[in-house]
Amino acid sequence: MKIEQSIIDQHNQQLLAKHTKQVDFLKESISNFEEIVSKVQKFNIAIPSWALGTGGTRFGRFSGKGEPGNLEQKIEDVGLLHALNKSSGAISLHIPWDIPQDAEKIKALAASYGLAFDAVNSNTFQDQPNQALSYKFGSLHHVDPAVRKQAVEHNIEVIKHGIALGSKALTVWLADGSSFPGQLNFREAFQNTLESLKEIYKHLPSDWKMFIEYKAFEPNFYSTTIADWGQSLLLANKLGDQAYTLVDLGHHLPNANIEQIVALLLMEGKLAGFHFNDSKYADDDLTAGAIKPYQLFLIFNELVDGMDARGIDHATGLGWMIDASHNLKDPLADLLQSVEAIKMAYAQALLVDRQALKKAQQENNVVATQEILQDAFRTDVRALVAEARLREGAALSPIKLFTDINVRQQLINERGESTVATGL
Repeated sequence: MKIEQSIIDQHNQQLLAKHTKQVDFLKESISNFEEIVSKVQKFNIAIPSWALGTGGTRFGRFSGKGEPGNLEQKIEDVGLLHALNKSSGAISLHIPWDIPQDAEKIKALAASYGLAFDAVNSNTFQDQPNQALSYKFGSLHHVDPAVRKQAVEHNIEVIKHGIALGSKALTVWLADGSSFPGQLNFREAFQNTLESLKEIYKHLPSDWKMFIEYKAFEPNFYSTTIADWGQSLLLANKLGDQAYTLVDLGHHLPNANIEQIVALLLMEGKLAGFHFNDSKYADDDLTAGAIKPYQLFLIFNELVDGMDARGIDHATGLGWMIDASHNLKDPLADLLQSVEAIKMAYAQALLVDRQALKKAQQENNVVATQEILQDAFRTDVRALVAEARLREGAALSPIKLFTDINVRQQLINERGESTVATGL
């Protein structure tokens, strides 16, 4: 389905009077309101193809209804999101869950919804039908050279699909690791991974990037071969200028200072971008900003400061993507909420008085630094973000419109109740 612009306009008209009052109030207190709105308008977050169906846990999966049953329907769903918020203008594919059979046709379909293709993602963390060798004991780090070769060839194939679609980056996340002491030789596993990545790196086009993702634990619980940002950065530095470290907010040990990690990676020019989600305990893959909204703001505070220091364009300089798995909510509603939370955190970070913060830091005025940051965080920027949407022709309240016109029921009517999206 497509949401006609007239439906969005009608929705906005109903909310416009209240919205205008809220915007006028913010303009009185935010001197650079127009500058911030302009930046928020340009800021888009890519949607992963695997997040459009109901997720699950190791205990089970409760499939939803009207799920996208193929890549074309997934593009349609991202098109729905983008029509509602004009902030989800790209889709990130996971291969082989979503292999385009006709790249030109798929590109044309995506373009009809105003979408481009973000980073392509390889998958060596599970065995696929008719796969010759198993990844049960790892892929790029495997003790068997034949398994490593198979995993390398898969990544090269993913790059080829990405080239055909106009993507510019490959994301590599490995489940490789061990669950028991003595199972692996850590040095050999790391070296095998490096050599495998070198083979993949050779096949990157000159204008591409390789995003190396890390994760502290799971599905292996004693060691992960790329367990933290230091190990990812070590690999990226050894590979070359086209390799970067990707930060997934759920891939850290509890209470890790992610904002400090971000600051240092930016300083080194090795931050690839983000997989946004939220967590309480581990890699919970919850809605961005649902558990730790202040942490999300603090991360964006470092991002804005670090990107400005290096002259990096906020909208295009890094990779911005959601990586979540939805077990309880409607996936589309959840993604709308995540995008909203991310853009609010970004807008709040743009409010920080950088000169005042720098002065307070130089004076060791700890009270003032806290006040400056929390003043920005406690500013209600919902109307500002909504104004950015309005100017792009999107809905003032995407969730309200999604609910009012019953998007999910319309998708059920079109697709039926038993479709199941590919992916986890």
